[in-house]
Amino acid sequence: MPPAPRVTSPVDPGFWRSPLRGPWLTSVLGVVLLAGVTVLFVTGLLSYAAYNPNLSPVNDKTPDKGLLGFYLFDWPTDPHWLYRLNQGLHVTLGITLIPVLLAKLWSVIPKLFTLPPARSPGHALERVSLLLLVGGALFEFVTGVLNVQLEYLFPGSFYPLHFYGAWVFFGAFVTHVVLRLPQVVRLLREQGWRQRLRDPRPEPADEADEAGEADEAGLVARRPAEPTVSRRGALGMVGAGSALLFVTTAGQTVDGPLRRTALFAPHGGGDPGSGPNGFQINKTAAKVGVEPRDTGEAWRLVVSGPRGDVRLSRGELLQLPSHSAALPIACVEGWSTSDQWWRGVRLRDLAALAGFDADPPGVLVESLQRHGAFRRAALRDNQVRDPRSLLALHVNGEDLSPDHGYPARIIVPAAPGVLNTKWVSRLTFGEL
Repeated sequence: MPPAPRVTSPVDPGFWRSPLRGPWLTSVLGVVLLAGVTVLFVTGLLSYAAYNPNLSPVNDKTPDKGLLGFYLFDWPTDPHWLYRLNQGLHVTLGITLIPVLLAKLWSVIPKLFTLPPARSPGHALERVSLLLLVGGALFEFVTGVLNVQLEYLFPGSFYPLHFYGAWVFFGAFVTHVVLRLPQVVRLLREQGWRQRLRDPRPEPADEADEAGEADEAGLVARRPAEPTVSRRGALGMVGAGSALLFVTTAGQTVDGPLRRTALFAPHGGGDPGSGPNGFQINKTAAKVGVEPRDTGEAWRLVVSGPRGDVRLSRGELLQLPSHSAALPIACVEGWSTSDQWWRGVRLRDLAALAGFDADPPGVLVESLQRHGAFRRAALRDNQVRDPRSLLALHVNGEDLSPDHGYPARIIVPAAPGVLNTKWVSRLTFGEL
């Protein structure tokens, strides 16, 4: 019997020898990603809407979005944990799906080397959508993980890159689902789950042909190697990887004792310090160029409106009626704090001081920080009117620390962390 021909090129079907590859395994992983990616896309759009990008150019980090902003709406302030839940789900689910994504890419990698590149217009469309799908998935997951890890290695701003990348990826994803879903449903119905999970042998080529997959997909190995693990074992390893990432990430959103389990998250491993100000921060005063002399006795808050500019020292702010609110801080990187007890002056009372006695409008908030994104941010009128929206002077019964925004910071229910501006220097009330 002559020896098998030597295969060295990935374009040769004989190069791919894993007996696990086949339409069934790929379909199972695809169904998981179908549900997970849909949730990721929806929560991602909601996260973008939470920035109120149509309110003011200072909030819009994605210029020329055009029709891609069709779903935007006035972001609410109730429930106060809305953004915390949405962004925690978005980031935690995204990280948890990484092993599933890598397994799915591994299962279909022979398709990327199939020749000829296109056999028909429909096949050409699928190949293009596949390239966009794989490239978009890698781009979105890589940039998302880098953002969570606070490693801004990509060119430009994260917001437009991730936003436009999401639309390219999801467009290719929808195209791929439309083309492949009928075959996937038929395949999973016709082939038994238990039998396939336990059987380590490759899928027979004739069964794959009957499912309409073999020639078109090219996933079944033509010269399969000896099996070393069952499909149940392979899926178990993928599930264990996802579970490990979930356990070592989710605590940064849940907070409390579970934060110490978030070993893979920059804001995991416990709170920084102790005492009333001993909870998570993203940027220190030193990092954004805020020095002690900027926040000392000479500091004044400028409140601007129809009555002109009103300058208030911290002592004068302390003489105004004060109110309290229990609110969390939740950031785009997926981390959040439990509700902290804030005390300060209501934004709507400061709007009245500026000349808006009834129905206060939005406000442009400016910070002392000298560099970095969102040193200026706009809040919508419903955020200003909410009685829990404060210019906070204290937290948990103590003065704000410099890193938490002393002498004054914004705290608003259900808003992304970057809109809770620290080291506030000016409030300009009016139409934005």
